[in-house]
Order: sequence, then C-alpha cells, then structure tokens
Amino acid sequence: QVRGAPPGPLREGGARVVYVAAAMLVDDRRRVLLARRPPGKAMAGLWEFPGGKVEAGERPRGALARELREELGLRIPPSVFAPWDVVHHDYGDFRLLMPSMLLRVPAFAPRPREGQEARWVEAARLGDCPMPAADRPLVRRLARALARPRLQPSGFQPVMATTEKRHA
Repeated sequence: QVRGAPPGPLREGGARVVYVAAAMLVDDRRRVLLARRPPGKAMAGLWEFPGGKVEAGERPRGALARELREELGLRIPPSVFAPWDVVHHDYGDFRLLMPSMLLRVPAFAPRPREGQEARWVEAARLGDCPMPAADRPLVRRLARALARPRLQPSGFQPVMATTEKRHA
C-alpha cells in the first residue's frame, strides 16, 4: 500500500525517486482520458494519464484530486478513486513510483488549463499513442480489462465529474 509522500526528497539506492499519481478516467463508452505533455516539459509530446507529483505529506488520492482540479478544472473527491496498480520504473537518472487510480466518469469535453492537450481515446487504441515507458504496462492491462464485454473492473465507482468555472 502506498502512503503519503515523506516530508523530504525520496532516494532509493542513491537515485532520486519521483513520486507521482496517475488517474485513469474511463467514460461510459469505455474511452480513456489522456493528456499530452506540453512543450518545454520532460517527455514533451507524449500522451499520459492525467495526474502529477505527490507533494510532501500528501496522499496519492489527494494529489490526484488537486492535479485534476488544477489541470482540467475537475472537482472529484479523493475518496472515489479506486486503486488500480503501482508502477515502479527506472528512467536511469531517476526512478518513478506511480500509484494509479481508476475512476469511471460520465463523458465530458476536457478543458485543459495548463497548455496541454487532452482527449478521449478508445481503449483498443491506447497502444497507438506514444506514451512514457512507465505508462505502457498500465495501458496493456487497462485495454485488456475494458475489452471484456460487461466487465466493470473492480473499483469502478460511478461519480459525476464536474468542471470548475474559472473566475477571472
């Protein structure tokens, strides 16, 4: 079980560990929401599950709720995210620790707020999107799970994702 981030930087065997949380938002048509990393960021142009860094003292579900609010204007209570998997990936210059959470949501038009692109992708087409290496095992598992007829992967919670209006 993954707990909250420690108060200081994570290190494992001398390597820096980056602690991020990812949300696999699945709509009623079994499409998955992906976001494209904007220019100027590491791995720019690659598609990924929305989410971001887990801040010191924060838990993965809280980080996802915060990140989705900041990046997409979504208000989703942390308690409705269902744990799906935890990815450990060594990128060479850092190690990634990424708990992923699954959530079924009604379809909505994504409205990115931080310059990134976001779109719904059919589960069978997830493998066509260039993605960071750490996301690929999640893609394969999720695509297989969503391909099964009448399957509601354990942990799916029907919940209404609402967009937050930006105040000028």
